[in-house]
Amino acid sequence: SINGKCFDWLLVSRRSCFRAGVRYYVRGIDSEGHAANFVETEQIVHYKGSKASFVQTRGSIPFFWSQRPNLKYKPKPQISKSVNHMDGFQRHFDSQIISYGKQMIVNLVNQKGSEKPLEQTFAKMVSSMANGMVSRYVAFDFHKECSRMRWDRLQILMDQLAEQQDE
Repeated sequence: SINGKCFDWLLVSRRSCFRAGVRYYVRGIDSEGHAANFVETEQIVHYKGSKASFVQTRGSIPFFWSQRPNLKYKPKPQISKSVNHMDGFQRHFDSQIISYGKQMIVNLVNQKGSEKPLEQTFAKMVSSMANGMVSRYVAFDFHKECSRMRWDRLQILMDQLAEQQDE
C-alpha cells in the first residue's frame, strides 16, 4: 500500500536454460545467438482490475568472446577472431525482437581497461545492425560512475533512459 492505495506488485525472474554457467567460464553467445547467463525479469503491477508489465533482460555481451580464469584477480576478456560475430549477434537480437519487441540497449561494462574492447565492439555492432527495432543504445560505465557505493549516480542513467522507458 502506498498513499492508501493497495496494489499487487510481482517481480519474476526467469533464467534461460541455454548457456547457463559460472562467471568467467561462460561468456558471450553460441552460434544460435543465446547469450550466456541470460535472465528475463518481469515486473507486474495489478491495481483495481488493471495490469501493467515491464520486462527487462540481461545477459552476456552477445558476440563471441571468452574470459578464461587464471591466477589473476580479473582475467582479460578475449574476443574471438575466427568467427563471424554478426551472424550470432543478429540471431540474438532477432530473437529478442520477436519475444519483446523494440529494444533499448544499455551497456554497463567498463569503458576503459581490459573491458574497453568489449564496449567498443558492442557499440560498433549495434550501430551496424539495420533492423530499426533498437530505439537507443546507451553505454554507462557502471563501475566508474557508481564506485565507492555512489548508488545515487544511477540517476544519471535513469535520466538518459527516461523518455524511452516511458514509451
